Amino acid sequence: MTTLDPAAIPPGLALLLQRYSVGPKHLSEPAPDDAALQLMVQAALRGPDHAGLVPFRLVVVRGAQRQRLADVFEQAALDAGKPPSEAELDRDRALRAPLTLALIARIDSGHPVAPAHEQWMAVGGALANLLNAAHALGYGAKMLSGAKVRAPRVVAAFCGPGETLVGWIGLGTSRKTSAPKFDKPEVTTLLREWQPPAA
Repeated sequence: MTTLDPAAIPPGLALLLQRYSVGPKHLSEPAPDDAALQLMVQAALRGPDHAGLVPFRLVVVRGAQRQRLADVFEQAALDAGKPPSEAELDRDRALRAPLTLALIARIDSGHPVAPAHEQWMAVGGALANLLNAAHALGYGAKMLSGAKVRAPRVVAAFCGPGETLVGWIGLGTSRKTSAPKFDKPEVTTLLREWQPPAA
């Protein structure tokens, strides 16, 4: 397998290859403003699609609404039987990122052209594009989900009928100065030539 000279990598691709997730505890103000958010959503709309579907929407949580989100997280933890000390930790997690986007999927399982799995691919493509756009604009970001996306109180706070809460994207200015050190699989282990089955 041939490799590309690093000097020949286009700038946009080089920027994408430098991206890494930044957890909310490493994010601070300033958060993206409206102009930056609009660019991120434009990038999300360039994700994979089929039949002109946009099977997702985004909800912004910032400013005073962060405290309301913290209330919902804390109460959902208490609903689940967690002790008050753990519920307080859930509350704290809701306040870590200066801005949060809730990602909500709207999958039409009866669509005549686009099956549900293709719509989910579009949601994933939108998420990837949004995270890459945040990085290109100089912000840190991370996708978060976990058990709270299924907590009835949290779902009710964000979703309408037929919608699925995928998770949250924490956004802000990264306080990290370097990429985390963890092993990625070698490209050659992920990219193989197809071997047709024997006749």
